[in-house]
Amino acid sequence: MMIIKWLLTNYIEVLGAISGLIYLYFSIRQIIWLWPLGIVTSVLYVFVFFKARFYADMSLQVYYFFISIYGWYHWLYGSGKKNRDDQIPVAGISLKMWLILVAISLVLTVISGYVLDNYTDSPMPYLDAFTTSASIVATWMLARKIIENWLFWIVIDAVSTGMYIYKGLYPTVILFLVYTFMAFIGYRQWKQDLVRN
Repeated sequence: MMIIKWLLTNYIEVLGAISGLIYLYFSIRQIIWLWPLGIVTSVLYVFVFFKARFYADMSLQVYYFFISIYGWYHWLYGSGKKNRDDQIPVAGISLKMWLILVAISLVLTVISGYVLDNYTDSPMPYLDAFTTSASIVATWMLARKIIENWLFWIVIDAVSTGMYIYKGLYPTVILFLVYTFMAFIGYRQWKQDLVRN
């Protein structure tokens, strides 16, 4: 009875976790339906993170909403080069571009961490800022089908797991533990496709 009561009280988070797992599976398999599902997941998690006072993660969901529209469009129509399955091929980036993307993540972390620390009641302002900033970069990389997005996600998901344990968001903890594990699988899967293209 307590489980049913808890599920009824936290149904938005549970639905978000379930849709997030399906989104991840679609990402790894490069199934374009990940993008409309990303829109649904984002809307659900706006409510979850607002309630938990993770404001940077909440605002990240707004970004995810719009980047999902961009990713959906790019995977349908972007890049004139298509692979044998008529999909945009998996690509890699140079060391210079990798360093630029890491630097962008760090600068965004410092700026947003400062804002969260000084102007909100966020319980973990700099960690919240880090996961948000790195996620902005990683999701853009996913939309562009850049394989290194999975390396970003491994770190982001592991840090996020710790944050959600701290806040008692247990369905989301399970989701992010799975995300961390699946990011390794995603990297390996996309690496095989990178070699083939």
